Amino acid sequence: MTRGYVIPIGGAEEKVRDAKILERFVRLCGGREGRIVVIPTASRLDDTGQRYEDIFEKLGARNVTSLEITERSECSDPKNLEAMERANGVFMTGGNQLRLSTTLGGTPLSDLMRERNLNDGLHVAGTSAGASIMSEHMIAYGDEGPTPSSDKVTLAPGMGLMPWAVVDQHFRQRDRLGRLLSALAYNPRLVGLGLDEDTAAVYGPDGILRVAGSGSITIVDASEVDFTSMDSADRYSPVTVIGVRMHVLTEDATYDTDTRIARPPSRLLTNVKP
Repeated sequence: MTRGYVIPIGGAEEKVRDAKILERFVRLCGGREGRIVVIPTASRLDDTGQRYEDIFEKLGARNVTSLEITERSECSDPKNLEAMERANGVFMTGGNQLRLSTTLGGTPLSDLMRERNLNDGLHVAGTSAGASIMSEHMIAYGDEGPTPSSDKVTLAPGMGLMPWAVVDQHFRQRDRLGRLLSALAYNPRLVGLGLDEDTAAVYGPDGILRVAGSGSITIVDASEVDFTSMDSADRYSPVTVIGVRMHVLTEDATYDTDTRIARPPSRLLTNVKP
């Protein structure tokens, strides 16, 4: 029994000149011999699946298949289930995470994806909407701004590939700290992951999250929150949250999801006081 990697990407990942994140995913999936399934369901653009097929093939993958799923019934199609059963990796594209969750959620295809990721070494990556759905409590939509409030965020069920986390994307570019804090005020048990664009959280079977890409990941640990006023706040009112712990991590920094300890990139360890 081997758990696969889970790789949420903050959106707008580099696809051509310096595609480190996508290259890393292709290598994890076996390179030339890997079998990658693309799920473009979140996107309303007809060419999204084909575009990612072309990207992964240019990065060295020889066996890439796009599952053009637009209806829930297609998630029970034996051909799609066979493709998921044979895959080494799955990539979910950006778009609308609610379209993705309402189409795939609770279907044989999503159940197979989750089971194989947990027990059979299937690697799952997703960008933007495809990253958000990896949470168990998914951010469906919300407002921009740094301050949490009672109406800042709307949550919906996700796929639960990272049940310990709430994932948000385009984080710094769209000023989404407030909505991530609002989500955590509802459920302080979770860890918030705010992913900048062209930045990924590479979460491995060892429970260690490694940062990849050109931006940063804002980790918001709410496990030691002493107080939140979410239950009593008036609609549209700011919310009090006391006891939040926050880290901002750049490429090669790590976060142990079991101990909730962050470490800087190894190249910077000489500058860290003992």
